[in-house]
Amino acid sequence: MSPAEKGRARAVALDHLRDHVNRGHSRIASLLGLPLEVRSSGALVYDEEDTAYLDCGGYGVFLLGHRHPDVVDAVTAQLGRHPLPTRALIEPNVASAAQALTSVAPAGLQYAFFVNSGTESVELAIKLARANGCRRVIAAEGGFHGKTLGALSATGNNRYRAGLEPLLPGVEFVPFGDAEALKAALASDATRACVLLEPVQAEGGVRLPPTGYLRQVRELCDEFHALLAMDEIQSGLGRLGSWWGCDEEDVRPDVLTTGKVLSGGVVPVAATLATPEVYEVLNQDPLLHSSTYGGNPLAAVAAATTIDVLRRDRLVEQARTLGGRLLPQITDALAAAGPTLIREVRGRGLLIGIEFTSEAPAGLFLTHMLRERVLTSYTLNASRVIRLTPPAILEPDHVCWLLRSLERSAVALAGG
Repeated sequence: MSPAEKGRARAVALDHLRDHVNRGHSRIASLLGLPLEVRSSGALVYDEEDTAYLDCGGYGVFLLGHRHPDVVDAVTAQLGRHPLPTRALIEPNVASAAQALTSVAPAGLQYAFFVNSGTESVELAIKLARANGCRRVIAAEGGFHGKTLGALSATGNNRYRAGLEPLLPGVEFVPFGDAEALKAALASDATRACVLLEPVQAEGGVRLPPTGYLRQVRELCDEFHALLAMDEIQSGLGRLGSWWGCDEEDVRPDVLTTGKVLSGGVVPVAATLATPEVYEVLNQDPLLHSSTYGGNPLAAVAAATTIDVLRRDRLVEQARTLGGRLLPQITDALAAAGPTLIREVRGRGLLIGIEFTSEAPAGLFLTHMLRERVLTSYTLNASRVIRLTPPAILEPDHVCWLLRSLERSAVALAGG
């Protein structure tokens, strides 16, 4: 394409975005001069000028990188055979994917129900809790579980809840990391509860709980006969340097939700896992919950292949090792900004948060990183935090690119 043709393509995309998708998105894209993303490979995304961007954002999806060849090949082969199910005959791919997923899940989670997105998996988790007698949901302040109605009810951010009430009744919030507050909430009402938590709050600003907190939560759930549902949509499948965030304290939940990495960065897929006891309501009535596209053959082979790649290439261990090296390097690279701009750098594995002292420098930093051709993520429930969720396949030159860009952006932010 000629430069003029590329310009027209971008203008048309912006017009269609404005007129048929979202005016706000179009306005932001225009103000920032955002390019079109047209292809991707590994850790890189390319625009219409074939300029490469290092993807350290993607909201946690791309632990394997973009278009991992094994996942692409598996999906392409399935596309050529049978892409969508009839729901009348036996579909073998979803059975294989469920076996693969439960084989790496915390002990006791024997069953998996595949859906299309993380928020759908939380909806099913809440339904399973209700079907098992839980009339209360206790969630954490600052937590994020999705924006569909049930998941939104357990999401601790009034910005996304305002104007949509009444939401799901029986939902209450306690401070994240505060076991005593959770105990008080459980003890305040004899009605059976479901405790819904993330092991690390990603959209909450990469907030890590105190050591031992998850184990205390499990013990409290046992004491008060509550179900424990762990939302591992962003934290699971290696992002934190362990298969699951709850593995860090050997906690076994009753229900677990997963997504993002499960897709291999190729086909949208998520899942809700449960113990036989919790899942029994679905075994008794398979039509109690269903999804036309959930667990379709394309998504199923993507999920199964992703798990194979994570195992074979030891990407979970790689995320732990790489993240352990990156965290102090990132802290050093940002030193130029000083404590008046950056409050803290924190994280686990390849989920890293940079907390600024206010919202303004956080937004400016994101745009500076974009000029350095590094993609980062805004944080929905903590606007002062910019997140880095790089792939586990970063090469040494990618790491240098990231650290150099962080340092330059810090200097620019400090006015140097």
